[in-house]
Amino acid sequence: MKPRLKLVKPDAENRAVAPTRLANCEYRSREHLTPNEVERLIEAAKTNRYGHRDATMLLVAYRHGLRASELCGLEWSQVDFNGATLHVRRAKNGKPATHPIRGDEIRALRKLQREAPKSAFVFVNERGTPFSPDGFNWLVKRAGQKAGLPFQVHAHMLRHSAGYKLAGDGHDTRAIQDYLGHRNISNTDWANQLNGSRNYQADGDGSSVSTLMRVPRGGGFKGVTGSRSAPACQKAVAPLSSFPRHCSVCVGRGVLPTVTFAPSSLQNICLSLNVGNLAPTLQRRS
Repeated sequence: MKPRLKLVKPDAENRAVAPTRLANCEYRSREHLTPNEVERLIEAAKTNRYGHRDATMLLVAYRHGLRASELCGLEWSQVDFNGATLHVRRAKNGKPATHPIRGDEIRALRKLQREAPKSAFVFVNERGTPFSPDGFNWLVKRAGQKAGLPFQVHAHMLRHSAGYKLAGDGHDTRAIQDYLGHRNISNTDWANQLNGSRNYQADGDGSSVSTLMRVPRGGGFKGVTGSRSAPACQKAVAPLSSFPRHCSVCVGRGVLPTVTFAPSSLQNICLSLNVGNLAPTLQRRS
């Protein structure tokens, strides 16, 4: 019986698969936006077909440091108009929190509630179904192109921008951690690394001064109070980048200073993230 398959000569050439996507640094030089760029992004979103909804999405995501999934899953039951608060539910096992809402944001949400289709979700599409995280990401990308930003923008940049702004305004890392919902303070490290305007130095004379320094083997920042009994690595006067990554005294004895933090209220954080006046000021009735 004759074989039906034709014998071919084997080809020993290896066919390497080319990468389908380049690294993030090839598309953009940084992972955050400045307050001026956020303003431009919101103004560009106002020109869309549903400009008020799109601009409100950008404003809420920026002011409350929301991920795309957290923003799309936002429900009206989480918005307290009488108390001017927003009950934030965090993804990725984050810590929930209650954030204050400013007047312009309340007016924008009330207008959206009147005009949008009736739904339990705050942000819905024209079919009345909740916005998808991928759809919001494309919304941000198109708004970045309309605004003429010199690099590609994505939705998570708004969360990074909130941390960048709070770090630049001098809020302590623990307050930023609670506001963004991080379980581990080392996850808030990127906010301080993005903003290089802050000067982190330890207290050299051992006086009780609250500061931020790198904890051995921790990789993150903690608010510590310097004391004369602290190890030498925690009393040296030097920039944060020059602190040792480990210390035999601290690692061996497990000694860490007492954790203290400067007072920083959520209201001050809310004022720091003031951007994008979407709704006109309410006129006094005559």
